[in-house]
Amino acid sequence: MAENGQHVNGTASSNLAIPDGTTLLQPSPQARAISADEIALYDRQIRLWGVKAQEKLRSANILLVGMKAIANEIAKNLVLAGIGSLTILDDQLVTEDDLGSQFFISDLHIGLNRAAAAIPQVRTLNPRVALHADTESLLLKPPGFYAMFDMIIATDLDLASLSTINTACRFVNKPFYAAGSHGFYGFIFADLIDHDYVIEREKSNVPTQLKAETVTRTVVGSNTKIENGKQIEMVTKRELYSPINLANTSPLQPEQISSWRRKMQVPPLLTCLRALWEFQNLAGRSIPTGSKADLELFTTLATEKHKELQLPTETLRSEFLRSFLQNVGSEIAPVTAFLGGQLAQDVINVLGQREQPIQNFLLFDSDDFKGPVYALHPIFPPLDGPIL
Repeated sequence: MAENGQHVNGTASSNLAIPDGTTLLQPSPQARAISADEIALYDRQIRLWGVKAQEKLRSANILLVGMKAIANEIAKNLVLAGIGSLTILDDQLVTEDDLGSQFFISDLHIGLNRAAAAIPQVRTLNPRVALHADTESLLLKPPGFYAMFDMIIATDLDLASLSTINTACRFVNKPFYAAGSHGFYGFIFADLIDHDYVIEREKSNVPTQLKAETVTRTVVGSNTKIENGKQIEMVTKRELYSPINLANTSPLQPEQISSWRRKMQVPPLLTCLRALWEFQNLAGRSIPTGSKADLELFTTLATEKHKELQLPTETLRSEFLRSFLQNVGSEIAPVTAFLGGQLAQDVINVLGQREQPIQNFLLFDSDDFKGPVYALHPIFPPLDGPIL
């Protein structure tokens, strides 16, 4: 580890101790000011989201848990965007199976730690980003470990592990993302606790009202500016979130099941993800085997979850169940590229407090190449009632 004040990648930095005794490199406040060289390097994206947003990105300290295919894509996009620091936490070793869809490792890395093996190639993308590999087990990390990070992203874990991390993030008030892929299918989940962001639009003759727009979203502020001779309104909105353990048992919004047609549009992938997580909890295995007992248990669980969501039985076809089970645990590069790109872009928007973030489950089915987002929360009060 670097000594206090040592220069890493050309920027002054200092060490930060955490409760479990680990010491990680933390950029100093002086290092966070964006330089003229960085403005030139990140010119295109600065034109999109501005210098202030880039400065926030440049000072961001992000934890990425797991280093499989989705995490490869997330790391690539965040490092190229110019985040300040990325810590990759993974205690698993590289296997031959990892070589099929991960591009930061090769057969020379088989038997080495996944996080440590990937770091050198990640660094070549952008030497300005401080990179760290943490090879300890996730189970050894206390809640206080997550306090030093601005954002925590967990990938390809079971629901129990995701829920544990999510709970710890809420304890230290840190935003949390989760993502996973199963061959042709995948998901992204976001729990930003509460998050303010700004939408810019041409000012209307109708005054913007400070009020609830949905059960999770409220307009909390409005300002104007002149840009290119036009009056631009900057509307601040606030989104409220639920943790993954509650979202996983929450109903669909009333408008999504208000008609037969809308019920038919809800993908059975939501049902199958819930069934898989319940299977993992009951069977103690991450992937169902081809045994009759496992298939019967998964089918029973899927049927129950589908009924809980109040969805038509005809949308849970045996063909889809078979396809999902055949894909569980596998990785397909185009799917992980889509999911990793979407998640990284959402992280960038959240750090810059721009645009509507994911609220809160994105489901991806590559068969129809759609990624609908469902806001899953325990209750849905009237809009004029208390907000979640």
